This record gives sequence, structure tokens and C-alpha cells, in this order.
Amino acid sequence: MNEKAQIKVMDNGSLRVTGDVELVDKEGNVYETKKAFSLCRCGQSSNKPFCDGTHKKIGFEDQSRVE
Repeated sequence: MNEKAQIKVMDNGSLRVTGDVELVDKEGNVYETKKAFSLCRCGQSSNKPFCDGTHKKIGFEDQSRVE
């Protein structure tokens, strides 16, 4: 059974992705991922599209909420 995918917007951080999801680039190439992974939102990761924690060093701030 496939686990429903979830993308969680982390305060001042990454997008945490869990569940059954496939990550592909614009040309259709598939990234190798784990069951859970984090995507960069700050734009400064040296491992894009994945988060490497740089947001903590540069003071990235965003606390998005559903309105």
C-alpha cells in the first residue's frame, strides 16, 4: 500500500516531504530520494534541490500559514 504524500512547510526552514512521491527535474530525470527528505526554500543550499541546513546559517525567515 502506498503512503499518502505530505509536504510540510517548516518554519524558517525547508519543505519536508514524506510518503510515496517521485521527485523529477524539468527534463524528467528522477532524483534518488529516501522515504523522507527536505527541499530547500532559502535558495542557498549547496545540494539543491535538497536542503543542507544553510537556512540556519543565513537567518532565513518564513512562517507561512494557510489563510
